[in-house]
Amino acid sequence: MSIRINDEAPNFTAETTQGTINLHEWIGDGWAILFSHPKDFTPVCTTELGYMAGLNPEFAKRNCKIIGLSVDPVSSHGKWAGDIEETQGHAVTFPMIGDPELKIATLYDMLPAGAGTTSEGRTAANNATVRTVFMIGPDKKIKLMLSYPMSTGRNFDEVLRVLDSMQLTAKHKVATPVNWKPGDDVIILPAVGDEEAKQKYPEGWKAPKPYIRIVPQPM
Repeated sequence: MSIRINDEAPNFTAETTQGTINLHEWIGDGWAILFSHPKDFTPVCTTELGYMAGLNPEFAKRNCKIIGLSVDPVSSHGKWAGDIEETQGHAVTFPMIGDPELKIATLYDMLPAGAGTTSEGRTAANNATVRTVFMIGPDKKIKLMLSYPMSTGRNFDEVLRVLDSMQLTAKHKVATPVNWKPGDDVIILPAVGDEEAKQKYPEGWKAPKPYIRIVPQPM
């Protein structure tokens, strides 16, 4: 199955480094980041997992949980976690999903249905497409998908920035312009009529064009 933004995140039950989880139940009423890896003990992914471990408190402040996935078994993840902490300086405290039968990788369209049913004998190159970040909202729908090549480490500061933007949209009906950073001006959504906008922003807005209504970021 193909997955697109605004589709419901496919639910699954799987073994992780913190026990068995059902994804939708584990997410609860908050946000979640699911990010995947083509193989344990790969160098770029080692740096990524360490960095996300360091960022975990920032995501937690935003009511967002982190969960990783690699096609190798959970027993392998536990050994890899030691290397991650040793080389990156952060312990991985979020769960890591084991996907040795490639069920979740195929469920999320990261591998084709014909990829087989085992990770055994497969290399990172065979699994190169298992390099996707999914942001999932409290409604269990996909809000963001980012796929990277194996040779390029992912920018998780950008993922945090997108989360801030999405949460602003959900709460205040605003969009964020190009290269927006928290604290910058924002744009009133086109779906918000001028009358409603006047109630929310009685001091008005800047409008270089009628469809571009710029206001300070709501706090």
